[in-house]
Amino acid sequence: MLQLDNVSKTFRSGTISVHALRDVTLTLDGPGFTMISGPSGSGKTTLLNLIGTLDRPSQGTIRIDGKDVGTMPDRALTRFRADHIGFIFQSFNLMPVLSAYENVEYALLQTGMPAHERRRRTNELIEAVGLASHAAHRPNQLSGGQRQRVAIARALVKRPLLVLADEPTANLDSANGRAIVELMRDMQRRFDTAFIFSTHDPMLLGHADRVLTTLDGKVTPAAAGMELVHDA
Repeated sequence: MLQLDNVSKTFRSGTISVHALRDVTLTLDGPGFTMISGPSGSGKTTLLNLIGTLDRPSQGTIRIDGKDVGTMPDRALTRFRADHIGFIFQSFNLMPVLSAYENVEYALLQTGMPAHERRRRTNELIEAVGLASHAAHRPNQLSGGQRQRVAIARALVKRPLLVLADEPTANLDSANGRAIVELMRDMQRRFDTAFIFSTHDPMLLGHADRVLTTLDGKVTPAAAGMELVHDA
């Protein structure tokens, strides 16, 4: 499903180079719940952005579902990302003028899916995340935990290969944070997809099938399940 071969990412500012990731090679073979743990500035977000095709590596190859996403033209890459990768953001990124239902359905509007199928999928996800009674509410009428549930439903409604979440509990209190992680875990199993998310909270790591640790741009496996082939 996912393969990184000798991937590095370097950011340049004038004559200064910052090595955000260094020679990461890893594979993820199928559905599961993977956490990336590490301190701020360790490379977690950079790794997620590369896997999510929001950025391109400075060197190395990234393959998703067997396709070399690093060589895709921009338009094809945008279409691939829209079809195969779901995102959950710590700031929720919901459209304030749309209801919870409409925020989830919006992800399907550009797919050409028939209206009855859009309704079926949207209602299924709204119910799955426990917001059937809040479907007509706009984001400013929802709590932080409820808004993140909408974001989870939106990420899953297109049945993506991967769902990526960068610090999805950072704006929530500890109780809501644990509830959101448990919900994501339940959704991963229910929809048989692969979740990869970053966290700085070690209390959440017990929910993972696989744990990767980032530090100074290097990635090391902290649990079985994801094979790390090489770490320079």
